[in-house]
Amino acid sequence: MAVPKRRKTRARRDQRRAHHDKVEAPNLVPCPTCGDVMVPHRVCPSCGHYKGRKIIEGTDEALA
Repeated sequence: MAVPKRRKTRARRDQRRAHHDKVEAPNLVPCPTCGDVMVPHRVCPSCGHYKGRKIIEGTDEALA
């Protein structure tokens, strides 16, 4: 079994592990029906539309 010849420094070890904890903000787009911001490819939480169809019975205050 291969064994490292030299010990890895803390800096190199931490650089290797750094990208595992990266958190990105979700991409937000305006809803084509009501104009409120929403995550793409999901049902709009304010009006309940997805791809132009009413999916869930939400509040229609955004349309009024």
